[in-house]
Amino acid sequence: MFILLSLLVIFIAPVIIAYVSSLGKRFPLGVAPLGKTAIVFGAGLYRDGSPSTVLRDRVLTAVELYKAGKVDKLLMSGDNSTLSYNEPGAMKKYAMQLGISEDAIVLDYAGRRTYDTCYRAKAIFGVTEATLVTQDYHLPRALFICENLGLKAVGVSADRRTYTRITYIYWCLREIPATFTAFLDVFITHPEPILGEPLPIYPPDGDNMEQIYEENPS
Repeated sequence: MFILLSLLVIFIAPVIIAYVSSLGKRFPLGVAPLGKTAIVFGAGLYRDGSPSTVLRDRVLTAVELYKAGKVDKLLMSGDNSTLSYNEPGAMKKYAMQLGISEDAIVLDYAGRRTYDTCYRAKAIFGVTEATLVTQDYHLPRALFICENLGLKAVGVSADRRTYTRITYIYWCLREIPATFTAFLDVFITHPEPILGEPLPIYPPDGDNMEQIYEENPS
């Protein structure tokens, strides 16, 4: 019994820590703070290659952030591990259908998981501050990873509908081992994702939010 309780604490504690650390950093779309780069996380495709409902909600939320002048670029990160599975390409196609110009979109084809997306956003694309776009259940872990990789972040909820209860419970339960793994990644194992040549989205310091405030004083 003691062992079971210990294991429960070990797995649940990271979820609680991530959630608490995200307080004050998660916002609904309407009151999202000003930024420069929105990071949109992949979330699966249907068999025909089109974005899943969850992914469409993320892309649509990011598009509305862009149209509202909240961000200047959309970094769309997802899995493209095979020729027949291209999350970033599907995200870009949907965003352009929603009226976003191609030059506002940057694609990361090696965002196979949340850790990889956050790591590459800074290491490859030079992002140091970002607005994370994903569903509420995922935001605490995504924010926790980014902050512990040195990427200052806020999160915007992409919950645009009432998801089925069974589906949402499954997502929340999946966050328990996923958040535990995130703790191992950032504090112990420090895995290095697929990297490559730097592809900075902006000139040096061009994603610094302080520049925005200097150029647009309130």
